[in-house]
Amino acid sequence: MTLPDTTAPAAHNPACVINCVHYDDDGKRHDISLDAISDVIASGNGFVWVGLYDPADSVLLKLQEEFCLHDLAIEDARNAHQRPKVETYGNSMFVVVTTAQMVDERIQYGETHAFVGPRFLVTVRHGASLSYAPVRARVEREPHLLKMGPSYCLYAVLDFVVDNYLPITNRFRDTLELLEKDIFAENYKRSTVVRLYELKRELNKMRMAVAPLQDVLSALRRYPSESGLVPDEVKLYIRDVHDHAVRISDVIDTLREMLGTALSVNLSLVTLAQGETVKRLGAWAALLAAPTLITSWYGMNFTHMPELDQPWAYPAMIIGVGAICVGLYRLFKRVRWL
Repeated sequence: MTLPDTTAPAAHNPACVINCVHYDDDGKRHDISLDAISDVIASGNGFVWVGLYDPADSVLLKLQEEFCLHDLAIEDARNAHQRPKVETYGNSMFVVVTTAQMVDERIQYGETHAFVGPRFLVTVRHGASLSYAPVRARVEREPHLLKMGPSYCLYAVLDFVVDNYLPITNRFRDTLELLEKDIFAENYKRSTVVRLYELKRELNKMRMAVAPLQDVLSALRRYPSESGLVPDEVKLYIRDVHDHAVRISDVIDTLREMLGTALSVNLSLVTLAQGETVKRLGAWAALLAAPTLITSWYGMNFTHMPELDQPWAYPAMIIGVGAICVGLYRLFKRVRWL
């Protein structure tokens, strides 16, 4: 079948349109314009993949007209902060997943919304989200797999999203190992506790993003094959992504437990160090209390204190105070209070 000549106007797409591509039945790429989508769909050859980043309302309305998308799905795609989910609208499917990337040592989260139909895939990125150019390059190297249709490209996007969580968890694990050295250091550092708390908070947020993603992948695995949106051969690939998501979720749970343990150990060590300090202070206070008690006794203004008139009274008091202090010092050393 001869395709319409639609490649020339592709450069006139709005800036929010990152790519607008037609893959024919042989998996060959053709850059097209938004206005040419109808002609390509009508040709019955291959499918269309449109990639958007923070699109304008006019672009979304244009795609709604081209692909007959549901109003509710367009409304969700227009507004970010959607929960990860899979919804079906007629002969199309709407998928939402949370994306993540490291920006200035902090995790920034974004969203990817995907419209999937028998002949099209529309990906809409919001917020912190890496470009899907590597995904397109990957699928274009495997034209025989592109014959599976838009659902295979959806799999590649989901695989890319899940794989981007792994470097983040690895960085958290390395950071935790460094903080463990500070935990067992001799000197207490407030910054260590603050950093441990920040890591646990970030992991909790990450878990809130990864846990629903498992539900999305499970829903895609169970999606009815007769709909034609997710064929059985693509479900094998979706299962692999689901396994990766489960593994990352397990890593996050393990790191959260380790961080909780690290916080408890740090608190215990600080409490133990404070107890040692209190014991030392108590021991020195006892050493000072003995001579203070004796000297205060003889500092009273009593008239009849017979020993005050004896020539040996002063040296005896010095020797007695010294003996008491030495005895207390040896005692505290023996019980490791000093």
